[in-house]
Amino acid sequence: MHLDFEYAIMSESLKDKIDALRQQALALQANNAADLEALRQKYLSKKGEVSQLFDLFRTFPKEEKAQWGAPLNQLKQLYETRINELREAVTAHCASSTVSLDLTRTPDPVSMGSRHPLSLVREQIIDIFSRIGFTVADGPEVEDDQHVFGMLNFAPEHPARDMQDTFFVEKEEGVQKPTDILLRTHTSSVQTRALTAWAKSGEPSLRILCPGRVFRNEAISARAHCFFHQVEGLYVAKDVSFADLRQTLLYFAKEMFGADTQIRLRPSYFPFTEPSAEMDISCDLCGGKGCAFCKGTGWVEILGCGMVDPNVLESCGIDSKVYSGYAFGMGVERIANLKYRVKDLRLFSENDLRFLQQFESC
Repeated sequence: MHLDFEYAIMSESLKDKIDALRQQALALQANNAADLEALRQKYLSKKGEVSQLFDLFRTFPKEEKAQWGAPLNQLKQLYETRINELREAVTAHCASSTVSLDLTRTPDPVSMGSRHPLSLVREQIIDIFSRIGFTVADGPEVEDDQHVFGMLNFAPEHPARDMQDTFFVEKEEGVQKPTDILLRTHTSSVQTRALTAWAKSGEPSLRILCPGRVFRNEAISARAHCFFHQVEGLYVAKDVSFADLRQTLLYFAKEMFGADTQIRLRPSYFPFTEPSAEMDISCDLCGGKGCAFCKGTGWVEILGCGMVDPNVLESCGIDSKVYSGYAFGMGVERIANLKYRVKDLRLFSENDLRFLQQFESC
């Protein structure tokens, strides 16, 4: 009597467990292969919940086994069927999600490139001047003598026209001709083309920015290179004064180097401007007090400028008695040196990733 009562309790417990597991089987979900393996281990492995019921079933007397054999087999088949269905669904989902997968791509992570420091500085300069009406003008790097020197008031015997200073492509030895072909030594050649076109347009003013690469026959060192980058500006209209030039450059200096930046203009000489000046900014390292970077002066030179020489205007077909203008020019490498403290100009053109990766966050 005692064993019969015990098996009756075990039978009732087995029935409850079968019913519970049947409900769980209908609710099974899996998103990937790892989920499927976890379900198989939980229910169908040797120590799984369904297998444990079979272990309990084996302890029943022979007459009791006939009652529970079929329900247990049906439960096991239900779990096997359900897991197979989930496996097919996961496989189909993975197949659809890899249709656009490029199997030729490297499995290793590929680092993203960074902006070149000269590009960063160039675009910042352009952005600053574009806010006050300057537009970008472009021109050829391979130019003729007329646009590079002749129309810019360079004397025939000027040193810049010598072969030791300029890369000539076509030049008759010992003879200076306007048609000589050379690599431009400054982007002022873009200004002469723009001035000539503007003289015929009838527009009231010309306000342009000329960024680009220039070439000079110099020995390559930490402080000089045979090519570098410039940004030159030009504004021509009626009644343009030196005060307009100073205010424009003061605005640029404060936008580029900070609101506390001061400027000073020192008299200088350029063939295409009169009067001419070189502009310094207050050293931002020492606040103008003097340090090693500014050589104790408190000032750092950044560009040249001046009023457009009347001879330049006349050579471009513009009446210098009616119109006046100012021009300025700066080296992009020079501005980049001041912003990023790069001491060797060669780093800008050597494509050393260790150097360029420093600017990824700029």
